[in-house]
Amino acid sequence: MNTRSGNTRGLGVALASVGLCVAMAFAPKAAQAEGFLRAQGQQIVDEHNRPVILRGVGLGGWMLQEGYMLGLSGPGMQHTIRRRIVDLIGEQDTQVFYQAWLDNYVSKDDIDTLAAWGFNSIRLPMHYELYTLPVSKEPVPGQQTWLEDGFRRTDELIAWAKANGVYVILDLHAAPGGQGNDLNISDRDPSTHSLWDDAANRDKMVALWRKLAQRYRDEPAVAGYDIINEPNWGFASAKDKNGCEETGNAPLRELLMRTTAAIREVDKRHIVIIEGNCWGNNYRGVLDAGLWDDNLVLSFHKYWNGTGRDSIKDQLALRARWNIPLWLGETGENSNDWFARTVETMEGESIGWANWPVKKLRYNNPLQVIANPGYERVLAYWEGKGPRPSREQAREALLTLANHDILLHNNARHPDVVDAWLRAPRDDRSLPFKRNAIASGGGEVAAVDFDLGRNGVAYFDLTAANESGKPSGDWNPSQLYRNDGVDLIRTADGLRVAAMQNGEWLKYTIEVEAAGNYALTVRGSAGRLKIKLNGDALAPIDVNQSRPVTLPRGRNTVVVEAVSGTPDLASLQLQPVSGDAR
Repeated sequence: MNTRSGNTRGLGVALASVGLCVAMAFAPKAAQAEGFLRAQGQQIVDEHNRPVILRGVGLGGWMLQEGYMLGLSGPGMQHTIRRRIVDLIGEQDTQVFYQAWLDNYVSKDDIDTLAAWGFNSIRLPMHYELYTLPVSKEPVPGQQTWLEDGFRRTDELIAWAKANGVYVILDLHAAPGGQGNDLNISDRDPSTHSLWDDAANRDKMVALWRKLAQRYRDEPAVAGYDIINEPNWGFASAKDKNGCEETGNAPLRELLMRTTAAIREVDKRHIVIIEGNCWGNNYRGVLDAGLWDDNLVLSFHKYWNGTGRDSIKDQLALRARWNIPLWLGETGENSNDWFARTVETMEGESIGWANWPVKKLRYNNPLQVIANPGYERVLAYWEGKGPRPSREQAREALLTLANHDILLHNNARHPDVVDAWLRAPRDDRSLPFKRNAIASGGGEVAAVDFDLGRNGVAYFDLTAANESGKPSGDWNPSQLYRNDGVDLIRTADGLRVAAMQNGEWLKYTIEVEAAGNYALTVRGSAGRLKIKLNGDALAPIDVNQSRPVTLPRGRNTVVVEAVSGTPDLASLQLQPVSGDAR
């Protein structure tokens, strides 16, 4: 995807599993793979001609690192990250680091968990160097040396997915030489020949896809071949850096056709997925001479824009004109409400999707890597904000990151993010974020533990998502704990909801052990609030002012709305009126 930089790094907090379990009870179950998928008219169908909606995740950060996923700002190509690591710990320990990274970033446990949540597909972003040597290192020019490590890891991933009835989409994310001027996404070195500047790089790409198709031609768990991720190149003008103004795209069409032909030499069954220029979205000229295969799917990517049908009108027009299925092959890096609205639009148009990515060091993914303090010091050095660590300090920090921090059972799990992708798009209800229980002797609910669900359903925030057209965290500047539009802050007393604006509100589902009369107090900074208890409006109260309420036993809902001031909220306290709770 296009480079994502400039956001504040998220602080990871491991969440309780209650909210996730509740949300997943309402999520769609992963469809069991029923033979090979194929394009049929404007839909993807299985071997029984049943339409299939791919609900997926992208394994970004595994075979191909991007700097922002590791907490780096600015340029962050994998080969430059590697040089930084070599500078700190030497070549031998760097090899140990990358071996551990590949071994641990994705495991069978990860795939089992994703399937249990309800995802039914996985997009594998591949770095070509795991499968073949770079052109400059080939011992015999023009020939291809195959490396077993990439193929072996792909075999393992497919086996893990197949055991769960989950599809795998193979995605060439880093093509030989690099496919564009967004350097991070393809690990491109601009001092060498790009994919488009060197025929040998293109030959290697075509040969790699033929090899992959030959290996997986009989594997129905592979949904398709996404043959080049996000090309972004100005063919007609170097000033059109990312190909967004390109009208011809002839070199792209030629390479897509040539790669498809090589695949079809050995594999007649699998879907071939194509992407346009300008990060996958500029198809001008690509299809003008017609489709070249009867089993194509057109992919597009979507970030930081509107979520309604109008936001994909160009893609829908292509689908109608060419009678071809669409697939949203990459989307994410936004708020929960944006995710839910996007999925609602896509699935309303029978378009599948893949969330990007499943995990990284930063927030807004199903999983979050919580880095050890030593790595934070390494990162501070790389960012020019701290001293250089010793070799031993850096080695311990980096190997702990690769052998411990990235493992699934050490990741923070974000039930709100999973809920936004899999339940909230088709369920206009709120659900408890966690079990907020009030015992007979009273209790307290953290203000940050408001319900799961969409903006206007579980909460209302005036800035619920980023639709600015560029990377931005304005909708949630703290990037703490949850991924909703509600602003949160960390204080000496813990997390709080921050600076609520007039009209913004939060809904809480609370389990009360004993019916009776209680004193309700919303703790926080100064401001005035409206309260709804089980749908009934109460008279406005000030923050920190107690209000008598009567609660039945069992489930209750409380909605807290800001009326004036910009209060920070710490908690909702419920204390029984003496001798009355029962």
